[in-house]
Amino acid sequence: MKIITYNVNGVRSAINKGLLEWLSRENADIVCLQEIKALREDVDIASIESLGFETFWFPAQKKGYSGVAVFTRIHPDNVVYGTGHPQSDAEGRVIRLDFGDRTLINAYFPSGTTGEDRQRYKYQWLDEFMAFLHALLTERPRVIVCGDYNIAHRDIDIHDPVRNKTSSGFLPEERAWMDRFFEGGFIDTFRHFNKDPHHYSWWTFRAGARGNNKGWRIDYVNVSEDLRDALAGARILPDIAHSDHCPVFLELTD
Repeated sequence: MKIITYNVNGVRSAINKGLLEWLSRENADIVCLQEIKALREDVDIASIESLGFETFWFPAQKKGYSGVAVFTRIHPDNVVYGTGHPQSDAEGRVIRLDFGDRTLINAYFPSGTTGEDRQRYKYQWLDEFMAFLHALLTERPRVIVCGDYNIAHRDIDIHDPVRNKTSSGFLPEERAWMDRFFEGGFIDTFRHFNKDPHHYSWWTFRAGARGNNKGWRIDYVNVSEDLRDALAGARILPDIAHSDHCPVFLELTD
């Protein structure tokens, strides 16, 4: 099972920049997209299906905002849209697909960068999502959580931890949530294979940040402890540039 997660910052824009041509060269079984900013009917679905994918969409109710989608070459046994929390579901933040005894969650975590109200909502959403995951694990212990978490966990995951210590996405409360997430039974799959610094998945469009690799690692494909023995490889793909984010890749054995 080869999985890619990718915040495309608008799926139509990413397609215009060559997303589908790139996917045609990749051997991914499942592609999890965040911030699609589009409805299914806004996109040429036939061009995606021609690559062998089924597509599942959970857009935001607000046009041109948020939303998640999954393209998969493996047919899911079950698909669940949302977590049952009204605001999160209105913003199209979580979609679940079951494949045999494995459950895949594609999530677009809220950002708190636009003000205090959204930061407060981010903390609310994190608490709701943690409870959702813990309830799910009691029934489905083999869980994969893909997505844009909008949180850099440790100093190694951000180019300037000192100057960003008061920035949303690297606040102590957010990083503590990540601690609890990993302590509660999930594995940081990229760090499982790679302990080196300077690996990032998002760069601001300003001041040549991407060219200078001044980024943040905020996109993840993490798995529950029950999938530890299935981990086969994890990579970040910084040279793939259809967005201000880049794709993150995980391979699991059968």
